[in-house]
Amino acid sequence: MSRSFLKASTFLLCLAAAMLVLGATRRDPAQPKAGALALPTAEPAPNKTMGSSSAPITLVVYSDFECPACRALYEDTLKPLMSDYIASGKVYLVHKDFPLQMHKYSKEAARYANAAARMGKYEQVSGILFDNQQTWAADGNVAKFVSQVLPPAEMKRAQAMVDSCHEGATAKVKPTSLTAQSSGGTCQLDKSIDEDLDSGKGIAVNQTPTILIIHAGRTDRIAGVVSYPVLKAYFDQLLAH
Repeated sequence: MSRSFLKASTFLLCLAAAMLVLGATRRDPAQPKAGALALPTAEPAPNKTMGSSSAPITLVVYSDFECPACRALYEDTLKPLMSDYIASGKVYLVHKDFPLQMHKYSKEAARYANAAARMGKYEQVSGILFDNQQTWAADGNVAKFVSQVLPPAEMKRAQAMVDSCHEGATAKVKPTSLTAQSSGGTCQLDKSIDEDLDSGKGIAVNQTPTILIIHAGRTDRIAGVVSYPVLKAYFDQLLAH
């Protein structure tokens, strides 16, 4: 048995162990149990991706803005990943919103993030929502923090789109590029979120965060938080081959 084979086997065992140890997740009991893995079929919503789609590694992240484990993944793993691997063209990051029913304000937060995405501000809103998760999750005042990263005119448009999703509301945003409702009366923000949810359910995602690592025709799946050093080491191994 070669030394290189032993080294690779040891690394993969360490990675698997780290996934188990670091896999602090939230599970939605209404979701199906994990099954056979398949690639998500829905295309990412506009402006909910980072990096080049031609990057050798694609990282798909299903997350919930009110999930503490998702916050940990964002703060401790995705932030350094953005500067080290996404900016350099090595990783393509795809966000998928997966608000769990157990979280009272997570869908409202996802609505604001998707409204911001239509103005190219998904990352800015995602960042401030995760940074201040404990505060808005306690009182539901998501808009307070979104308004800190969106200029007044953009905040007004985002607020109108979100308001149109509330039961009994009428659409306040008319331009085609920022339509708040479809012809069927369905809130377009919820439509984007539901597409992400359906994509996740299609591959039996039932906890957040869940990430997919796609490279050279192979897909690896991690349910839970993985630390940046472990993920970095795995990416470096993939990129070396």
